[in-house]
Parts: sequence; structure tokens; C-alpha cells
Amino acid sequence: MTTETELLPILYVPDPRLRAKAKPVAQGDSRIPDLSARMLATMYKAPGIGLAAPQVGELLRLVVIDLHENDVPAPVVLVNPEIVAESSETAVREEGCLSLPGQYADVTRPARVKVRYQDLTGAKREIEGDGLLAACLQHEIDHLDGVLFVDHISALKRNMLLRKLAKELKLKAQG
Repeated sequence: MTTETELLPILYVPDPRLRAKAKPVAQGDSRIPDLSARMLATMYKAPGIGLAAPQVGELLRLVVIDLHENDVPAPVVLVNPEIVAESSETAVREEGCLSLPGQYADVTRPARVKVRYQDLTGAKREIEGDGLLAACLQHEIDHLDGVLFVDHISALKRNMLLRKLAKELKLKAQG
């Protein structure tokens, strides 16, 4: 079982690291197995279904996802993921983010995607998804390019949401 000391701090907007472009993970980077395990522990504790390395202050192209389908843990670690195909059909889904706690908005994205990545052994893999998996893959890969889900909504909605978050975080810091 994971101990509290293994958890990582999750960065909140407006931390500038959330807007930075992450660097590719070098082949054989020995930090990745431990970092991905700590990211999964942090994501589960939050709780969330996806977490990208920039959200914990590591500017690396690393993502962890677990949709907990049928309440069964099924963690996926994606090293250097890239979207290689997406449907022209779109889907609207409510999204939230661990870096924007308590904030949600409907986001329109491609309904299906195919992602190429490496697993922890360095093997090349592909994952295809629709529904929640497609949205989660796109959301987390966006983080690797400094893009947040609020960048996919209108400026008016984005500004309202970001002001609300800033107010909530300020109150939390005072209280």
C-alpha cells in the first residue's frame, strides 16, 4: 500500500508549469517507474481518472489513466503519448481537472482517438478509445502541451470559471 509520503503535490492554475510544453521522456529514464507509481497514488487519492506529469511539476511527456470501469483498477501508464488518429465526429462531455479543483465545463472533442505511446518497458503500444476514454486521453495529452480543458470553451465561460477558482483557492488559503 502506498504511504502519504509517496504522494506528489498537484499544481493548481495559474501555476506557469501547467502552461509549459513537456519534454519527451528519454529511453531508459530510470525515474519513470517510480514517478508513474507516485502519480497513480496521487491520482487515486485525489480522486481522479487521469494525471499528467506537468500537473505534479514534472515537465515530462508522461500520463497515467485509470477509468476504474466496473470498479476494477486498470491503470495505464503512457510514456511519450501522441494522438495519431481522431474521428471527425465530435462528442460533448463534462470535464473537470485536478489542477482546477471543483470546476467543470462541457467540452467538445473528437469522439474517438488512437494514441501511440511507450509502456514502462519501452515497448511501443497503441490504445484506441471512445467515450470517457477518448476524452481522458485527449485531456491528459493536452496537459503535455500546456493546454487546459478551459482552453476548449468560450472566453466568457473560461474567465468566469477561472475567477471562481481563484476566489475559492484564496478563501481556502485564508481559512
